[in-house]
Amino acid sequence: MALVLWPAALGLSVVGSLGGLVTAGALLLCKPATRARVVPWLISYAVGTLLGAALLGLTPKALETLAPAHALGSLLAGILAFFVLEKLVLWRHCHEEGECSVHRTTATLVVVGDAIHTFVDGVVIAAATLVSLPLGLTTAMAVAAHEIPQEAGDFAILLAAGHSRSRALVLNVASAAGGILGATAMLLFGKAAPAALPYILAFAAGNFLYVAMTDLIPNLHRGHLDRNAVRQIVLIALGVLTIVALPD
Repeated sequence: MALVLWPAALGLSVVGSLGGLVTAGALLLCKPATRARVVPWLISYAVGTLLGAALLGLTPKALETLAPAHALGSLLAGILAFFVLEKLVLWRHCHEEGECSVHRTTATLVVVGDAIHTFVDGVVIAAATLVSLPLGLTTAMAVAAHEIPQEAGDFAILLAAGHSRSRALVLNVASAAGGILGATAMLLFGKAAPAALPYILAFAAGNFLYVAMTDLIPNLHRGHLDRNAVRQIVLIALGVLTIVALPD
């Protein structure tokens, strides 16, 4: 496993973990009305990138070396793992400023949950990069697209809990560092056990599908975030096309 891929894997983990954070931080500078309009658009786009990365990028790569039963079993494990994490309140999402019950404990759980989530993202991005650089880029783009609306919601929770904007930014940056730690762990682990990489890719595909289909799509479908169905479809399609357009 070439060490030359290490800088690429770490760099893409930074893109995935901090790309969404930087964009979400920029959204804080916008007027609330503008932010409320833009974030739902980003969520629709994120749905497309997550579905495209899971079904057109990660899963096909896993199936190149795994039997279908093993690949789909790992994918199922990824879905169930994130279901369990959500049930344990280790990982949660809030995409509308008024939808979460906010207090100091909630804010702490958000930071801890984000750190765990970004750690997993870092593992996934590094694993994908070790298989191929284009796959790592595709995965990092999907992660970053999803992190934008998530980080915007997390900022809203921290601000509602009484933190200043600078404090909220520091806490989110600290939790985003989990992505670099996850990538580093994967690089060390992957070097010792490369046979595990396709299982991790399939597991990651399950994570992406869970996020898109249980967290993002239901809110869009019910019109909680954006009632314009045509715009949702167009933005989801653009997200998928972004993944398709990237090199194999």
